[in-house]
Amino acid sequence: MARGRGDGDQKKRSLTWIVVLGIIFGCVYLYSRNSGTSALEYGSKSLRKLGSSYLGGDDDGEETSNKSGEELQDDIMLKSIPVCDDNQSELIPCLDRNLIYQTRLKLDLSLMEHYERHCPVQERRLNCLIPPPPGYKVPIKWPKSRDEVWKVNIPHTHLASEKSDQNWMVVKGDKISFPGGGTHFHYGADKYIASIANMLNFSNNILNNGGRLRTVLDVGCGVASFGGYLLSSDIIAMSLAPNDVHQNQIQFALERGIPAYLGVLGTKRLPYPSRSFELAHCSRCRIDWLQRDGILLLELDRLLRPGGYFAYSSPEAYAQDEEDLRIWREMSALVEQMCWKIAAKRNQTVIWVKPLTNDCYMQREPGTQPPLCKSDDDPDAVWDVPMEACITPYTDQNHKARGSGLAPWPARLTAPPPRLADFGYSNEMFEKDTKVWQHRVENYWNLLSPKIQSDTLRNLMDMKANLGSFAASLKSKDVWVMNVVPEDGPNTLKIIYDRGLMGSVHNWCESFSTYPRTYDLLHAWTIFSDIEKKDCSAEDLLFEMDRILRPTGFIIIRDKQPVVEFINKHLSALHWEAVATAEGDSEEDEDDVVFIIQKQLWLTSEFQGNRVKQLTL
Repeated sequence: MARGRGDGDQKKRSLTWIVVLGIIFGCVYLYSRNSGTSALEYGSKSLRKLGSSYLGGDDDGEETSNKSGEELQDDIMLKSIPVCDDNQSELIPCLDRNLIYQTRLKLDLSLMEHYERHCPVQERRLNCLIPPPPGYKVPIKWPKSRDEVWKVNIPHTHLASEKSDQNWMVVKGDKISFPGGGTHFHYGADKYIASIANMLNFSNNILNNGGRLRTVLDVGCGVASFGGYLLSSDIIAMSLAPNDVHQNQIQFALERGIPAYLGVLGTKRLPYPSRSFELAHCSRCRIDWLQRDGILLLELDRLLRPGGYFAYSSPEAYAQDEEDLRIWREMSALVEQMCWKIAAKRNQTVIWVKPLTNDCYMQREPGTQPPLCKSDDDPDAVWDVPMEACITPYTDQNHKARGSGLAPWPARLTAPPPRLADFGYSNEMFEKDTKVWQHRVENYWNLLSPKIQSDTLRNLMDMKANLGSFAASLKSKDVWVMNVVPEDGPNTLKIIYDRGLMGSVHNWCESFSTYPRTYDLLHAWTIFSDIEKKDCSAEDLLFEMDRILRPTGFIIIRDKQPVVEFINKHLSALHWEAVATAEGDSEEDEDDVVFIIQKQLWLTSEFQGNRVKQLTL
């Protein structure tokens, strides 16, 4: 009997240990899940609490509300942020076709709505770090990058085979080279550009026409060789293409160091103000210009300056088959009613010119289509604004001046533009802003100097560009700047274009229309302080900045001290590194702090048999 009781006790003890071990293993499993796949949720909630703290908002938790801001920040400091799956390495959140399929959005494909912006709701956002592709390398430096990039950085070669007869791109070992060809200019963009200048009788076949032609919109740009070869003529082009069947064309353009933007002529206005470009260009861009009463041509008309050109290279301009002739007749009739005239026509290219004044519009017969836009239409309102099938007449100032009244490049960079008066700004205010930013940029480069060489930076973004003086101060550098103007502030983007620079309107509550890893430097002037006034989160902005910044790229934060403290506590989790800190250096910014950050280069590796990610620094 004693022996039997001993066996029973032993069995009970064994059973107890099994239960205990089961509980322990269960806790370990739950912990690993919470620190792994559930770390995403933890990171998101923690950053929201911290954002609430530094922005001065109310916290939902009673316990945290009794703590000081410093204790709260220490409690929720992020140790790590999860890494997205490898298949998200090229994610563009607001141009994600998988999102369209998953949410079953009802879009009109014939109007290209599926290529327009459709952003995920908060619950569907991926708050994780976008990984680079396996084997990613620091991009080749400009100007060499115009002609070749690392294949591993954009491992897509289908365009090389699909466009092999047009010299778009060629795979050469571990690189992809760009001979400068295009669908219409197989033998090189440089020769094609010179031929356009020759058609317009510009001196020495140079398209910039003594600095009078500076800003260009290239619609359906392919890999942006046209825009890339314009740069040597002191012309800057906004190379525009959708995320369509020719995927990665804009990604290639930006990897090459050429200004480019993901966008489409669909149902919404392009995010550029009226009278921004001296030349619009379409080379075999496969756009139906006659649809919806010519609404797409009328959008180009809105964007062109007085006397601006539209260079169109397409079979309709020269082919003799019945369908092409029909399109040519109807297109010619439409542009005539828009008061455009043929400036030149040769071989496969026609160039139309827009009138300098409103005279032609006023002389049209009553009821002529397309109509003039209504007087209350704001041609510079562009964020999420539908296109209108109407002609935008010039302002009285443009009409009287018989043109835009802009100085030639490069004088226009620092000359006060006429549209300053739209904002009540004086020439003195403009000149003072230019000087202030020259001083600030000089200080930035002094702080960056230990980390950069003359060719380290190429693609820059000013996230709140105001009058564009940050970019104007960089004229001596071999860089270009995407000047972003927030959609809810003064629409100063037209001043930026009038200075011979370029950019886009944007809402920083949403993701920018670009691929991951496309910018070398982000300049964030009071962007985080501005988030306080909006119904969106600072954490999403951090993830977005990390997404679009190249590994080894830089961020310049110019903001208040609490913002710097907020970001500083998350450098490790974001795999960012502090480079320098400085205080404001003038009366205008005495409360500002300058905080410079560098993003580290890291690669993901997978354990075999599971989805756990490791960061290799």
